Amino acid sequence: MLFWILVAILTAAVAAVLLLPLLRRPVAAAGDASHDVEVYRDQLEELKRDEATGLIGASEAELARAEVARRLIAAKKDETKGKADPAERRNRLAQAFVILLMPAVGLCLYLATGRPDLPAQPLAERLANPGNDISILIARAENHLARNPDDGAGWDLLAPIYYRSGRMEDSANAFSQAIRLLGPSTERLDGHAETLIALSSGIVTAEARKQLEQSLTLKADNPRAKYYLALALEQDGKRAEARAAFEVIAREAPAGAPWLPLVNRHIATLAEGQGSETAGQLGNPTADDVVAAQDMSTGDRQQMIAGMVESLSAKLQDDPNNFEGWMRIIRSYVVLDQRPKAEAALQTALKTFPADSENGKELLALARDLSISAEGSGQ
Repeated sequence: MLFWILVAILTAAVAAVLLLPLLRRPVAAAGDASHDVEVYRDQLEELKRDEATGLIGASEAELARAEVARRLIAAKKDETKGKADPAERRNRLAQAFVILLMPAVGLCLYLATGRPDLPAQPLAERLANPGNDISILIARAENHLARNPDDGAGWDLLAPIYYRSGRMEDSANAFSQAIRLLGPSTERLDGHAETLIALSSGIVTAEARKQLEQSLTLKADNPRAKYYLALALEQDGKRAEARAAFEVIAREAPAGAPWLPLVNRHIATLAEGQGSETAGQLGNPTADDVVAAQDMSTGDRQQMIAGMVESLSAKLQDDPNNFEGWMRIIRSYVVLDQRPKAEAALQTALKTFPADSENGKELLALARDLSISAEGSGQ
């Protein structure tokens, strides 16, 4: 009911605005016929005075009176009929259109294309029934947690959603709250560590390493934690130890594991003695970068990430076959909240690594994890 009241008020307001100029009658057009009658009567009186004083002859006065009388009769006829001019008729038609036809046409269009039968659904009801709208789901969870900040299950649910949405700082906070309230688990510790790594553009910081080591105490055969700890050794310049750690992961990996090609690539790179060279040439974080990032504020770290991404982007233009570089730059763009650039980088990478190749499948898996689109790549 409130909807129709608002529609009626808005329609009346629009009609009033449109009618105001139409209701103003032109001053010059008002009473034209009556004015002419008065003028001709004055002329007849003036003729009588001129004839009486001898200013005009009797025959000339008679002819003049006949002409003025003819005009007077015509003016009286117009005044009697009340003949309206064409402009006034158009004005009245416009008024009728605004008052009657415009609301009728608008109502018919709404009934034909709108949903007048759809019941009202305030924000609270939409939050209660979000459907598949991820933004509504997130808003609903956030409203719940604002009222119940000690609901560990809510934080546990929201943390990975934040991560997939690219809200890394919110994700890190949510994982931290879930761990505080529900206790550590491999999923929570690994998720928190991975979020911290994403915030540092691939740098395994000391805090992330602590989370991963705790995760391994809960589950010794956790390949996710082992991978990032091996990556930390590589970033620290401990190439031999890193290679040994990656080889352990490869031996323990189940057949067909989707992350196994990435592990083998690290092993091959370290075996060829290119670990430190790759770090310097392709924008990978060096050991010095890792140490520096741990003491930085969030803003300074973001600036460092942006500089590394810019350098890596330039290198990828010269060497588009660097698969790890594409993986890193896509994730870094998401961390910097530059999702269009992440999608563009994904599409460019898929031109070098087709979607049906092993590398292409890893790129698409990363895109799904980060909730970025691969449109334009044939997917």
